[in-house]
Amino acid sequence: MNMKMLTMGAMALAMMAGAAVAGSTSALDDPAKMSPFFTDAGMKTLRTEKDFKTAWMAMKPDEQKAVLKDCGDTTLNKSHAEFCAMAKKMGS
Repeated sequence: MNMKMLTMGAMALAMMAGAAVAGSTSALDDPAKMSPFFTDAGMKTLRTEKDFKTAWMAMKPDEQKAVLKDCGDTTLNKSHAEFCAMAKKMGS
């Protein structure tokens, strides 16, 4: 009986942790925030440095911090490397 309760508790905890991780989102994956930095709807081609800077300056400081924080994550940075390089340049 105790083993069954421990197993059920561990499964419930694992499911809650998985849901918490799945629920976290990155500023880099928010199309509303990211689209001003790209020339295409698929968000594959960055704007010029001048246009990028204009879009960057239009962001609120806390949004800029969130983007730079996400760019510091090596997993997120891999899929957004070009954007993050430009964002880090603007943030320094």
